[in-house]
Amino acid sequence: QVQLVESGGGLVQAGGSLRLSCAASGRTFSRYTMGWFRQAPGKEREFVSAISRSGSRREYADSVKGRFTTSRENAKNTVYLQMNTLKPEDTAVYYCAAAPRLWGTTANEYDYWGQGTQVTVSS
Repeated sequence: QVQLVESGGGLVQAGGSLRLSCAASGRTFSRYTMGWFRQAPGKEREFVSAISRSGSRREYADSVKGRFTTSRENAKNTVYLQMNTLKPEDTAVYYCAAAPRLWGTTANEYDYWGQGTQVTVSS
């Protein structure tokens, strides 16, 4: 079992940067694949990124590739999403999620979710 709490969202101008953090409770954080998803009003929740248990494998949605970077510090039970060169279309609620499996890039593969943090990018 794991509880997740996101932080770091806010309002930023286009071209700016934000770093989201996700703090996890529990004793087995390093056993979870960790993902980031986002959802804008009226749209489906979409995959943003995933990072493997050791941090050695990472994958990104085409829309954020080259701009976003995910990382993790297992000793701190924390996963990050560094977002650079932000665009207005990045505006959404961002969710941290944990999957009790070796890999996952779809929402159905994740069992545990944070409450989300709002990211708003102005033009």
